[in-house]
Amino acid sequence: MLYDISLKMAYRYDFSADAGRHIARLLPADVPGEQRLVAGALNIVPKPDEWVNFVDFFGNPCVEVGFDHPHTEIVFAVQSRVERHAPGDILDISPPLVGLADDIFDWRGMDCMSPHHFLGSSPRVPVEQATTDHARAIAAGRPSVLEAVRAIGLALHEEMRFDPKATTVETPMLEAFERRHGVCQDFTHVMIACLRGIGIPAGYVSGFLRTIPPKGEERLEGADAMHAWVRAWCGADLGWVEFDPTNAIAAGEDHVVVARGRDYFDVSPIKGTMRTSGPQSSTHAVDVVPVRETAKAS
Repeated sequence: MLYDISLKMAYRYDFSADAGRHIARLLPADVPGEQRLVAGALNIVPKPDEWVNFVDFFGNPCVEVGFDHPHTEIVFAVQSRVERHAPGDILDISPPLVGLADDIFDWRGMDCMSPHHFLGSSPRVPVEQATTDHARAIAAGRPSVLEAVRAIGLALHEEMRFDPKATTVETPMLEAFERRHGVCQDFTHVMIACLRGIGIPAGYVSGFLRTIPPKGEERLEGADAMHAWVRAWCGADLGWVEFDPTNAIAAGEDHVVVARGRDYFDVSPIKGTMRTSGPQSSTHAVDVVPVRETAKAS
């Protein structure tokens, strides 16, 4: 599937910021065998005084910008075209859960996607007894690691309620789990904690999700949003598998990857500091449009 994706994030300050430094992870990733970034550009207003492109530890392309002059807003705008390949059917060749530890022990690589980096607590996902006990009860009797991953994702989808007013980007994982309310970031963090608690390496995927309006209704411009889902390591033979607990589905052709890491801390779209005072506000709008719809509209 070929998509045209646009994003606009605007940050406005009640009082002028006289300096700032930010790291952006906003462009769709180029992932061999999964998706191809056909074209993409990031525009930032006002023009930064510094601009550095780099790749972080997890292989995510990043842009670091610095501002040395006063400004009352920053607007990040992305225009991109990406080809997302439909994943094939998954043949479950994952080991039983009790055998996964042997696969992890035997894994000698320490590259960015090594399962060793995704087992313990990370900045936004502590391994807690409550989530571990919950996952253990759900996974009991499952014949394979992949079956345990799916069962936990489906159970969390049933138990948790999507509520954009219940949490903020800073809400602790355990609080979202106890309330059973939250957004895709919370669903994802809770599932990661559950999986790690029972010995399944798990990480966070940031990206875009194509949304389809109800039958008979027009798609609203800017109504899409950035999304998050889980990737779990299901043994040496099967490797990484991605699951979207918010929607209770395997990540597929409608999921466009931007960045991957241990949790939101590693892949946040915008991260930075500035020198200012007073409140600030932000807005964002996203459009994920299949190219055939773009052509039809023109």
